[in-house]
Order: sequence, then structure tokens, then C-alpha cells
Amino acid sequence: MSESKLPPFECSYRGWKLAGVDEVGRGPLIGAVVTAAVILDPARPIAGLADSKVLTQERREALFEEIIQNAAAWSLGRCEAEEIDRLNIYQATLVAMERAVAGLPIDPEYVLVDGNKCPSWRWKSEPVIKGDGRVAAISAASILAKVTRDREMVALELEYPGYGLARHKGYSTPEHLEALGRLGATPLHRRSFRPVQEVLYRMAAPESSSAETLVFASDLFADRD
Repeated sequence: MSESKLPPFECSYRGWKLAGVDEVGRGPLIGAVVTAAVILDPARPIAGLADSKVLTQERREALFEEIIQNAAAWSLGRCEAEEIDRLNIYQATLVAMERAVAGLPIDPEYVLVDGNKCPSWRWKSEPVIKGDGRVAAISAASILAKVTRDREMVALELEYPGYGLARHKGYSTPEHLEALGRLGATPLHRRSFRPVQEVLYRMAAPESSSAETLVFASDLFADRD
């Protein structure tokens, strides 16, 4: 039996200072989790907003520019790999969401968050299951977050070639896992994620399991500018 389609979302808040929030990057083995918050401008509607995952890259890029130009307010938030390792990915995502909303140049009166839980913050808010496909402001946030993070992975491929980051965007694909085993972990890999931990332990010198023996790709790229 196919999954039933969720109904359109009806929000009790009726004003225009409504922020949508979404995240990208909870699953990858490398880099930041990136969040975005967007307040749309009713006077400048943006056609074609949808969950970023169902859009082509070309369409996402075009909508990214439209959102930047036409939204009433937008902001990005993030937690880097070191913070993810320290906090855990779930808590880091909540922190990044709060940073995104706090960075909005217009203080929202209400916030809708994609998912089933909102951070503990000062704004009135509610979560929306599959909100990136049901709420235009959340769709816009998902597009900003995904395009931003995807661009960062393309840039990282130039800094750390050989991992295929521009293709798989940091997810644990066979290509990425093979490269980890061959090259080691970059400084931006998430040490708390099991595939990275396993690779680092396998690459440790057999006579010692101390942290000092772990092989890091930063050593391989030490001579790069």
C-alpha cells in the first residue's frame, strides 16, 4: 500500500512575519550541518517552491537566486564538524536552526520548522512533518540550505581531491568510504560518525591504538597552499 499524501498545512498564524526553517547535512560524514530561515514577502511571490530534494540542480540554483532577491528576509545557520562531534548531530542541528532564525534581519512572529520537533527558543513555533513540501517558507529554506551546502562540497573537492565530494556531497557512498580508507580523514570529517571512526582505527599503526597513531588526510595535504 502506498504512503498516503499529507494534507496541505494550515497554520493558525495569519501574519506575514512567518519564518520557515529547514536543514541539510545531518547524514554526511564531512562538513557542517547547514540550516536556513526564510521569511517570504507576500508582495513578491516566488513560483515553483518545493522540497529541494525533488528539484533538479538547475532549478534549485535558479530558485536560490530568486529567494535571495525576493524574500523579505533570509539567514543561514550552521554547526561545524567539531561542534557536531561535541554536541551530537541532533543537538547540533537544533543549534544551527536557532542560529539561522537569530540571524534574520526581521524578527519573526512565528516559526515553522521542518520535522517533528522545534528547538527550545524564544520564538512561537511549531514543527511540520514533511514541511519542505507543504509550506512555501520551509521549501525556500530547504533550497537555500541545500544549494549552500552542495556548493561547499564542490569547493572542498578542490581542497581535498580524491574523495568525490562534488558528486556524493559527503554522504557515505562506496566511493567515499573507499577514499576514506585510502586517504584517511580530512580535518572536516566527523570523528563521531561510525564509518569515520572505523576507518581511522583500521589505519592506526598496529603496534598502538592511541590517537597519535591515527592517519589524517591533513598530513597528506600539508604542502598544499
